[in-house]
Formats: sequence, C-alpha cells, structure tokens
Amino acid sequence: MLKKERADYVLKRLEELYPETPVPLDHRNEFTLLVAVLLSAQCTDARVNLVTPALFDLAESAEAMLRLTVEDIDAIVRPCGLAPRKAKAIRGLSEILVEKHGGRVPEDFEALEALPGVGHKTASVVMAQAFGVPAFPVDTHIHRLAQRWKLTDGKSVVKTEMDLKKLFPRESWNKLHLQIIFYGREYCSARGCDGMVCEICRTLFPDRKNPVITRK
Repeated sequence: MLKKERADYVLKRLEELYPETPVPLDHRNEFTLLVAVLLSAQCTDARVNLVTPALFDLAESAEAMLRLTVEDIDAIVRPCGLAPRKAKAIRGLSEILVEKHGGRVPEDFEALEALPGVGHKTASVVMAQAFGVPAFPVDTHIHRLAQRWKLTDGKSVVKTEMDLKKLFPRESWNKLHLQIIFYGREYCSARGCDGMVCEICRTLFPDRKNPVITRK
C-alpha cells in the first residue's frame, strides 16, 4: 500500500469511527479555550477539565483574570502540574490580551505565539477549534501514530505536521487531528499498540513482523 493509499484509508476509517469530534477540553469562549489548552501541556484533558471550572467561575475573560494574582491562579491549577509556570503565563497573557488586543484572543498565529506559554501547537489548537482556521496541531498521539502508519519519518513534530498537511485535504485537518487523537487514546496508545495490534496498524501493515519504535 502506497503512502497516499494509507492516508486515504486512515481518513476514511477514522471518519467511520469518529463522525463527531467534540472538543476534548471544556471551555466557555475563546479565552477559556486558550487557557485550557495551555494547562493541558504535560497533563491529561480529563484533569484539566476537573480544574478549570473553579478557575473559570472566577475569571472567564482576560480582564477578570487580571483581578487574580499569580498565587491565586497557581493554587487552583496546581493539580495540572508545572503550576507556577502556567499560572505566571496565564496572568501574563491576560495582561497582553487586555493591553494589545482589547481583551480578545487574536485570530492570528503570530500574535498567539507571542503570548507567554503559547507555542505553535497551542496556537494551532486555538486557531482550529476556536476560529475554524485550518490547522494540524501535532501532539504525542499524532506524532506517534503518524510514524506507526508510515505517514512521516518522525524526525520532529514540525516535520510530522508538514508531512500530514501534504497528505490530507486542508478541509479535513481540524477534524482529523481530533480523530487521530481519539483513536490513539482508544486503540493505539503507547502501551496498547506497538504498530502490530490495533485495527488500522494491522490493516495498513498486515505483514509487519517487528514492533515500531517511534521517535518522541
């Protein structure tokens, strides 16, 4: 099976498995989505969703977040890990949003990536899920599965993103990145599949004899 044929199969099968792709992180608006995505770094979405209601009840806008101290934010988000750094970033980005963007989350990659604690992946998630702009955020699930399916060589998440964007239609990116995440969590996790167990891996590579060692 050629790479394009593998990509076509993945796209078709994931659409069958996950016709609906609800955003995994609970949020109330663009600002709370941005904060939730920032908190999800090295933390599960489930844990973030347990923590954010208390934070968003106090501050669901940049202006309201500025009424809290870094220590206030830290105390709430501590279960998410890396709390001091994340709390400082949340308050810092809130200040910039108020001063430079009228309190609104900018619909712009460059402006988003200039915010504290916001890298390209976080910006991509916000652009895709808040504004519907085609993007292909690559998390650990996507990076790992793309290697198992030989859609990329996995040299870096940047390369993986570029390779996937070339293989899949632009209009599919926003939904597909969630579908791959959902599939990775359910069927092709780091411990649950080594490239030889789950349905898609077995379908794409029925003759594979050795486990796939993926790059992080």
